[in-house]
Amino acid sequence: MAMDKKPVSYQEKEILDAKHMIDEASGGERIWYCRAPGGAFTRQSRQIAAACGMRNLGWNVDLGDFRQPGADTIVRTVKEQLSTGPTVLLHDGGGNRTQTMEALERLLPWLAEEGYALSFPKAG
Repeated sequence: MAMDKKPVSYQEKEILDAKHMIDEASGGERIWYCRAPGGAFTRQSRQIAAACGMRNLGWNVDLGDFRQPGADTIVRTVKEQLSTGPTVLLHDGGGNRTQTMEALERLLPWLAEEGYALSFPKAG
């Protein structure tokens, strides 16, 4: 069941537990953004994140790299879908990320050649 279908208490626990783990791992560095799993934001989850000083962050291109479709598929997906918007979702957890890394080694030079610059949304 998607997070937006879960009770608000569940959403709050998930957001606060994740924030706590990131706080612990980062030594307390500020967390600027919150991304809902599957993009399943709710009004309440947005408010919970905002109360913790975080903005909600979505994406335009979902590579599905967590499914490990192969580097060629990841590269092709970016090239086909980038025109829908500039924010690409990549995953850094959930197992072996060799395919994602291989795709990035090919995509980063291509993106630069195409005139794209890498950035992060401005906070605040």
